[in-house]
Amino acid sequence: MSPAFIWPQPLDPLHSVALSALAAAIPLAVVLLLMGVLRRGGLLASTCGLLSAAVLAFSIWHMPFKLAAWSVIFGYLFATWSILWIVFNALWLYNLSVQAGSFDLLRHWMEQHASGNPCTQAILVAFSFGALLEGSAGFGAPVAVTGYLLVGLGFEPIRAVLVSLIANTAPVAFGALGVPIVALAGVTGLDVMKLSSMVGRQLPLLSLILPAYLALVVAGYKGLRRSWPAAVIAGASFAGAQFLVSNIWGPFVTDIVAAISSIACLTAYLEISKPSSKEGLSMAVGREPNGHGIYTSLTLRSGIKAWLPWVWLSGVMILWSYFRLFQHGQFPITITGLHYSVLITLYQKPYAAVYAFQPLTGGTAVLVATILTAICFRVKPAVFARSGMAALRQLTKPGLTVLMIVGLAYLFNYSGMAYTIGAAVARMGTIFPILSSYLGWIACFLSGSDTSSNVLFGNLQVAAAHNLHLSEVLLAATNSSGAVTGKMISPQNIAVGVTTVGLIGKEGTVLRHTFWHSVLLAGLLGLLAFAQAYWIPGMVP
Repeated sequence: MSPAFIWPQPLDPLHSVALSALAAAIPLAVVLLLMGVLRRGGLLASTCGLLSAAVLAFSIWHMPFKLAAWSVIFGYLFATWSILWIVFNALWLYNLSVQAGSFDLLRHWMEQHASGNPCTQAILVAFSFGALLEGSAGFGAPVAVTGYLLVGLGFEPIRAVLVSLIANTAPVAFGALGVPIVALAGVTGLDVMKLSSMVGRQLPLLSLILPAYLALVVAGYKGLRRSWPAAVIAGASFAGAQFLVSNIWGPFVTDIVAAISSIACLTAYLEISKPSSKEGLSMAVGREPNGHGIYTSLTLRSGIKAWLPWVWLSGVMILWSYFRLFQHGQFPITITGLHYSVLITLYQKPYAAVYAFQPLTGGTAVLVATILTAICFRVKPAVFARSGMAALRQLTKPGLTVLMIVGLAYLFNYSGMAYTIGAAVARMGTIFPILSSYLGWIACFLSGSDTSSNVLFGNLQVAAAHNLHLSEVLLAATNSSGAVTGKMISPQNIAVGVTTVGLIGKEGTVLRHTFWHSVLLAGLLGLLAFAQAYWIPGMVP
C-alpha cells in the first residue's frame, strides 16, 4: 500500500450512532462473556475478542487487511517490550527474593506487624506495599507479588488475587513514575502539572476509602469494625501524601512517596497499639498461614534483608527517572505499512504508527535492581539464572494473553471502533462527566494500561469538554482516574496477577469476582467528576 493512500476511519459505518457503537462493543462483550460468564481462560477470551474485532473491522468498518494486520503487529511490538519486559524482570526479582529467603522474611515482617488480623494484612500488603510496587513497576507485577504474599499469610488464592486487584487501583494513574499523566499531557497538549493536580484532587477520595473497602471484602462489617483505625490511618496517610505530592511536585514520585507514607504510618500505629486480636485467619480467608513462628520478632538485619529487593527497585526507578535514562539510546521504529495510512476522522488528522524503542526502558531498570539484589545477597550464578528461567515459564501463557489483548486494543484503535464508541458516549450531554469515567474504564479494561487509556481517549475527552463548555483538564484527568478502576478487570492485568498463585486458566473466575467492584468504583469517580464540573468547580485547577 503506497504511503499516499490514506484510509479514513468510518465513525458511523451503520448510519446509526447507537447501532455503530453497539457493533463496536461486540469484541469487548465477547471477552467479558467468555471470562466473566462462561469462566473461560484469558488466552481463549482475548483470542476470540481479537478475532471478532478483525471480522468487524473487515465486514463493517471495511478496513484494508494490510492495515489491520500491521496494527495487530504494532500492538505485539508494544506489548513485548513496553509491558512484558517489565513484568518478566519484576517476576525475576520476585523469584530471586524467594530463592534468597528474602521474600519469606518479608512475609514474617508483615505477619509480625499486622498482628494476625487478615484485614490489616490486606491493607498493609495489597494497598500500601502494592502501591509501592505500582509506583515503581506496574503492569500487573504488583498483583502477582502481593497476591503470593497474601497466600503466604493464609489467604485463599482467589481471595488473595481479588484483594490485590481491588487494591491496585488508587495508585495506577501515577504508576511507573507518573507515565500515564505524562502520556496524557503529551497526547492532549495540556499542562502536565494541571493534569497531575486534577487527578490528585480525584483519586485521594478513592485512596481514603479503599482500605476500609478492602476490610469489607476480606471479612465484612465485623472485620471493618475490628480494623477501622488501621484502615483510616493507611488511607488518610496515603491520600494526604498523594494529594500534596501530585499538586506540588508533579506525577513522577507521587505513588512512591504516598506508599512509603502509608507503610510508615500504619506500621507505627500497629507498633503503638499492639492489637490483642489474633484470631485465626481461617475464619476470614479460609486457610492457615504458611510457615511457623508468626509472631517471632525479626532482627534488624533480617528486616533489612526482607525489604532490600524492593528498596533497590524503588531507588533505581527514582534515579532512572531523575536522570532521564529512559531516553538514552532511544530511536524510532516506524511501522511503514501503517504509519500515516489511517485518517482519524474524529480529529481529521492522520494516525501515526511510530514506536519509540527505549533500550533503557522501565524493564531494564527493574533488571538492574534484580542484578543489584543478587549482588547484595551473593546469589550464585546458577540460582540467578534459575530464577530468570522460572519467570520465563511463569509468563509463557499469561504473556500470550497479553499479546492477544494488546493486539486487540491496537486493532480497535486503528480500525476506528474505539472512536465510534467514544463519539457516541460524548453525545450524552450534561451527564457526560459521569460517563467520562467509564470511557477510561473501558479503555483500561481493553488495554490493561492507564497510559494506553489516556492515549486512546485523552483527546476525545478534551473535544467533548470543548463542546460541552466544561474544563478540558477536568475531563482529561477523569479519563485517567476512571481508568484505574478498569484495571482490576483487564484480562492483561488478571493474566499477570494469577501467575504466582496457581490460578492460570482461572482468569474468568477472577473477573467474575472483581467486575461489580470495578463498576461501583468507576461510578463513584464519575459522580465526583460530575460534582466537580457543576457543583464544586473550584476544585479544578
